[in-house]
Amino acid sequence: MRLLYFAWVREKAGKGQEEVAPPAEVADVAGLIAWLRSRGGGPADALADLRLVRVAVNQEYVALDHPVGGSDEVAFFPPVTGG
Repeated sequence: MRLLYFAWVREKAGKGQEEVAPPAEVADVAGLIAWLRSRGGGPADALADLRLVRVAVNQEYVALDHPVGGSDEVAFFPPVTGG
């Protein structure tokens, strides 16, 4: 699974991307985030407050209950505002 971090989420995570192999019980975005938090470090800090983070799976905005799999690309980024 490829994870991408954008904008201030990337700054807090300390990286722009990473390849991960979550355990089999990680079945959705919420489970992935819980697993990332359990690993600690920058990504855990970046995903501490989900009110400030949006998620896309394979370049489509999704909710936390959206399923994820090993070949997915999951992106984390701040809410987008227009102006």
